[in-house]
Order: sequence, then C-alpha cells, then structure tokens
Amino acid sequence: MNIKTINTSSYITILEELKNKIRKARHKTILSANKEMILLYWDIGITILKQQKEQGWGTKVVDHLASDLTKTFTDMKGFSPRNLKYMRAFAEAYPDKLIVQQIVAQIPWGHNVRILDYVKSYQKRIWYINETIKNGWSRDVLIHQIESQLYERQRKTHKITTFKRTLPYPQSELAQQTVKDPYIFDFLNISRNAKELELQNELLRHITKFLLGLGAGFSFVGQQYHIKVSGKDFYIDLLFYHLKLRCYVVIELKTGNFKPEDAGQLNFYLSAVDSQIKNNNDNPSIGIILCKNRDRIIAEYALRNMTKPMGVSEYKLSRTIPKTLRKSLPSIKDIEKELGK
Repeated sequence: MNIKTINTSSYITILEELKNKIRKARHKTILSANKEMILLYWDIGITILKQQKEQGWGTKVVDHLASDLTKTFTDMKGFSPRNLKYMRAFAEAYPDKLIVQQIVAQIPWGHNVRILDYVKSYQKRIWYINETIKNGWSRDVLIHQIESQLYERQRKTHKITTFKRTLPYPQSELAQQTVKDPYIFDFLNISRNAKELELQNELLRHITKFLLGLGAGFSFVGQQYHIKVSGKDFYIDLLFYHLKLRCYVVIELKTGNFKPEDAGQLNFYLSAVDSQIKNNNDNPSIGIILCKNRDRIIAEYALRNMTKPMGVSEYKLSRTIPKTLRKSLPSIKDIEKELGK
C-alpha cells in the first residue's frame, strides 16, 4: 500500500499506541534490571556477612574482594570497597529476602544507600521506601523528606481535623494522611513579623518547594482567589486542587496564633467554593488553616461543631540543624573559645 493512501488519523492513533507500549516495556525492563541488581547486591552482602561471622573476614579481605571483582567484571560498576560495605550494611538491614524482592528492590540502589545513611529504624526505612515508590521521589526529594522529618509529621497521632466526621471513608483517611503537622517552610526568608500577604508571596515564589512540602497530588489554582457572595468581595489566601482526593483545597495562612474565628472564616470559604466552583464530579472541598502557633484545646473546641472538612496545622519557618551538618559546624565551646581570643 502506498503511504499516501494511509488514513492519517488512524496511523497517528496506532503510532501513539505503539509508542506507549514501547515506553511501558522499556520501563518494565529498567525496573526488572534494577530489581535483579538490588538482589545481586543483597546476595553479595549476605555472603560477606556470613564470611565475616564464620571466617573472620576483615576490611582488608573486603578490599581485596572488591579489587578482584572489578578486574573480572570490567564492564560493570559498583564493586568498589565502599559499595561492597554498603552491600553488607544493606543485607544486615534487610535480612528477609522476600521483603527485598517485594518492596526494597523497587527503588534504585542510590535511594537505598541514602536511606541506609539517613534512617536507622527498620520501620521508618520501609515507610520511606513505600512513599518513594508511591510518589516517584528523586534521590534529592527523598533526602529532603527525610531531613524535614516527614515520617514523624505524618505519623503524628493527634491531628486536629474534622475529616473523619465530615468525609466518607476512604476519602477521610486519605485526607487525614494528606495533612502534616507541622509543615516545614525552611526554604523561606521572611521577616519575623511578616504579614500574611508577604508569606503568601514568598510561598508562591518558591511554589515548587511549597508543593513538595504539601505532598503529592496538589495542583495550584490561585492566590487571593476572588469570590463574590451577596454582592461583596472576598479573597481566599491560596486555592489548590488535589488530584487524588478529587477536591478543592482552601488554605488560609495566619502569621500569628490560631483564633476560633479563623475556623468560621474557613467554613464560610468552603461553603462558597462548594457552591460556586465545585463541579458535580468533585468531592466536598476541604480546608486547612496554617498558623504560626496553635493551642490544641482551643482548636479542638473551634472545630467541634463544624460541618465542613477542615484541619488546623502549625508551620515552622526553620528547623533544627540536620544531623548531616552538625559535624561540620563548630561546637558552642569552640565558639566561646574564639570569642575569648
């Protein structure tokens, strides 16, 4: 058949289908190759552990093993002494091969190494691995989430929200997991007495990091989003749409302490968004009040009889120095000694 006689629309459709199939197959090949490599590294690590226990292998033997493997497999990288020691630590961290096959081997080796470096609890390691798989985190994003203590913030047992009472399951559970307390905005550089608008502008100037801090699924809709009720103008601080929850998310920023009237204002905005913006296919909108400080009891009383899904969380503009940086910074004694001079 002459190429000129081919139906163009049909050809483009078939071409796109084939491209998608090739991409999926290539992705599966990469994942499969990664899994096999991770399992190989685990086997090497287990062997080293066993020989150290039974034959008393020391660092020099491992270095010699690394040299011999590198000479034999010149086309392969990853057999350096340092990497072999990581393999040993990897096998020691995950002694169950089934867990490695089903979960751990689904993320790249570089991610696994960073988790070994930064996370010491087995439970936390598995949690960060699952979150990496679910959200497709890059290595840098993974490190950022660990250093901002995402696990501790997500696992905080007493989040102040109305989600379980006002949303059906499983949307209520997903909404509860979406909220963090506190949110960490350590990328901002604003004055101590910043106003809400200055905080909004700074967050939007760093919108990528802000969305990362909020979590997976948030899509930005607008700042100072205009709504009109009974002929009067109102402005929502920040409006988002959550792709997994399939709903609008209203965020109100407060640079001071949480006040009971803040909940009433947010309830009003949620009613307006549900009435004027939400489509029939969208779930009920949810609201989050981000404040500098929050009294738990006052917040619970303020939300007690609210019928809209909302939560109250604190945000922090800075955090304690990460462990990875502490060693490179001078101690208090060093500083006092220098000042004494």
